[in-house]
Amino acid sequence: MNNLIDIKILVIEDEKKLLDLVEKYLHREGYSVLKAQNGKTGYDLFYENEVDLVILDLMLPDASGYDICEQIRKYSDTPIIMLTARASIEEKLDGFSKGADDYVTKPFSPRELVARVKAQLKRHNRIIKEDTYSYKNFKFEINHNSAYINDETLDFSPGELKLLYYLILNKNINLTRETILERVWGNDFEGDIRVVDTRIKRMREKLDGADVKIVTVRGIGYRWEEA
Repeated sequence: MNNLIDIKILVIEDEKKLLDLVEKYLHREGYSVLKAQNGKTGYDLFYENEVDLVILDLMLPDASGYDICEQIRKYSDTPIIMLTARASIEEKLDGFSKGADDYVTKPFSPRELVARVKAQLKRHNRIIKEDTYSYKNFKFEINHNSAYINDETLDFSPGELKLLYYLILNKNINLTRETILERVWGNDFEGDIRVVDTRIKRMREKLDGADVKIVTVRGIGYRWEEA
């Protein structure tokens, strides 16, 4: 499935060869990767970026993966996959109690790790689980980048389809204009934030008659709702 929205994964692992290998396999899936070889750098990268998932080594040169996991979990529900050479049930239970979502024991297959990443992204609603999103008379075929009302194709531009995907991805969640701008247009966008309002207005006109809608949230931004 093509990711219309950039999925960003933070990998905190002190072994460079393993770090580079994991990055290579994640890039093949179209994910963006942030890398850190120690806890402090990883912790800073997490709070400086919009991260969708963290892959966290348990044993780091300057910190315990348990501690970093616990700190992240105080402020965020971002999924965390722990990497560990330890395989005891007690240690895994300790990690789960501190907020880890999954464990991968070293040595591991990079393909297995990618499969677990995909599973966590789906479970936490970071990506749409199916290739097609549909609700009553509205349908969005993600692989084909096409949207329909009553099987009639909607004339959405590529930018509108990207915004549509992000709104659906976060259905029933209030999204600020700033968040939408950053996740859909990217950090390098230097235009006016009102571009969000303009794009939403055009999309609403095209969605007229659909059993879905983009709701204005006063003082915040927008929300995708199923009517």
